[in-house]
Amino acid sequence: MTAPEAAAASGVRSGLSYRVRPVSALSGTLTVPGDKSISHRALMLSGIAAGQTRISGFLDSEDCLATLQAMRVLGVNIDRPHAQLVEVEGVGLHGLTGPPTPLDMGNSGTAMRLFAGLLAAQRFDSVLVGDSSLMRRPMERVAAPLRAMGAVIEVQSGHAPLRIRGGQRLHPVSYDLPVASAQVKSAILLAGLYAHGETSVTEPAVTRDHSERMLRAFGARLEVEGRRVCITGPARLHGCRIAVPGDFSSAAFFIVAACLAAEGVLTIRNVGINPTRTGLLEILRQMGAEIRLVNERTSGMEPVADLEIERSDLSGISVPPALVPLAIDEFPALFIAAACARGETLVTGAEELRVKESDRIAVMAEGLNALGIQAEVLPDGMRIRGGSPGGGRIDSHGDHRIAMAFAIASARASGTIEIADVANVTTSFPGFVETARRIGFDIDSIHTA
Repeated sequence: MTAPEAAAASGVRSGLSYRVRPVSALSGTLTVPGDKSISHRALMLSGIAAGQTRISGFLDSEDCLATLQAMRVLGVNIDRPHAQLVEVEGVGLHGLTGPPTPLDMGNSGTAMRLFAGLLAAQRFDSVLVGDSSLMRRPMERVAAPLRAMGAVIEVQSGHAPLRIRGGQRLHPVSYDLPVASAQVKSAILLAGLYAHGETSVTEPAVTRDHSERMLRAFGARLEVEGRRVCITGPARLHGCRIAVPGDFSSAAFFIVAACLAAEGVLTIRNVGINPTRTGLLEILRQMGAEIRLVNERTSGMEPVADLEIERSDLSGISVPPALVPLAIDEFPALFIAAACARGETLVTGAEELRVKESDRIAVMAEGLNALGIQAEVLPDGMRIRGGSPGGGRIDSHGDHRIAMAFAIASARASGTIEIADVANVTTSFPGFVETARRIGFDIDSIHTA
């Protein structure tokens, strides 16, 4: 095992915690950082396009910076006039160069799975590693369809490191995804850029379509028919301008917080409202939330709006299965809404939550129970009896979305909440604490032994 692989395999917990005291009212206007999914894809596609791409609104987070650094190691020239502006001089489809060491994806499952597709057709060998959490996440699900295209990829007991052998000639496939996954779909489409002919992916349920929108913006020949996506290779991509909207998954925490404790209207500006991402809005509305989309517009290739949210009297529901994949990253925030709602909320069909940065079903239930909320773990979801959260100590297990979810629980909690192991919040939401304070949260970052 190489030194980077050994470092990635070691489970090191951070000594950073949040201490969040109860609040009674939240108000104001805020913005959230740029969309993580779009930022990753913009860097990768601009790197293999011909000419310059200008990316504004880039998410300056650890996950996206890992992708940026990997593209630089692969020979792409990238300038950053400031933190949210990135200028990329693309090297073309076949212009990447072999990395001298393993590429470290940090905590990002998106980066690892998409890079697997991008690197499968390159002339050189490559190895993908990550932190201890990422090295435990399932990677055979992306390796298998890429092997069907002719790639040579080795995994270790179904997990990273991914060892990708270069010099393979990829051929097109028609692949039916066994599990709805935008990451696996995107990896196949990236590999399809290099195959001669039409590569298609059929999903069992709709997932986020940022890759499809962006591939078209760069000039790829791509067609979408229902849940089937087809791309024709080999492709020639051209540099363009990409405007990254605010990340809906980051906004989700403050959407729920406003439903619980807004004084008047809380406004979140310039949020991406791609319909493949906004299942949380429909779920919350079914629970009784007062949420309005205003100033709806298109920014580049993505729909954007300002969100206005009022304090709402939420009631528990059975979450419709069709909405689950459209809200998969927002369930930690939704579980907090359910904990504060009247009655029972039932979530099923969400087994994908078990293979995120943590087992989000088990970890959220553990935390809710610690705050005095009845939460029953199901194989593919959770049953939550709403009530009044108390204070307590929460272990986020290094999961950024778990940490932020329990921070917003203070909007209804009767006591102080301490959340351990929160350093990974910077992977998706740099400045979370400052943003939370701006609208009224009483939150501190503390270092513990």
